[in-house]
Amino acid sequence: MDDAGLTPSGLVLRRARAEELAECASLYVRVLTDTFTWIPPERHRAADFLAAARDEEIFVAVRGGQIVGLAALYRPQAFLHSLYVTERGRGVGRALLHYVAASAGGRLQLKCQAANVRAQAFYDREGFRCTERGRDNGVDWLRYVRD
Repeated sequence: MDDAGLTPSGLVLRRARAEELAECASLYVRVLTDTFTWIPPERHRAADFLAAARDEEIFVAVRGGQIVGLAALYRPQAFLHSLYVTERGRGVGRALLHYVAASAGGRLQLKCQAANVRAQAFYDREGFRCTERGRDNGVDWLRYVRD
């Protein structure tokens, strides 16, 4: 941890560089394929991440020169579109979440797939509250907000 106790040792949080977006897209597909087992793997596409990234700010967590997490923020709505890490349970997701929230001025909203109970528990622990439920393209979701 750093002196403030927020960032795991050796973890660097920053905006992604343009040349890192392909690596971020690869991480996105890999994490989705490994964890979103209720969705057919062919629906996880790097092209989808790259298309969304044109309108979003991409943040990365880097350890030992390797990207171990990413977060995508759509700033006009303070909407956290993506938060994916390769090192679960080590504080990477929490550190990225706090970093992006600070960048966004504190308030964030997001959608979480209803089947993703681990993510829901994470957002609950981080002070988010569920404000809405819906369904898009056959996938149930919950909207979370933290002020």
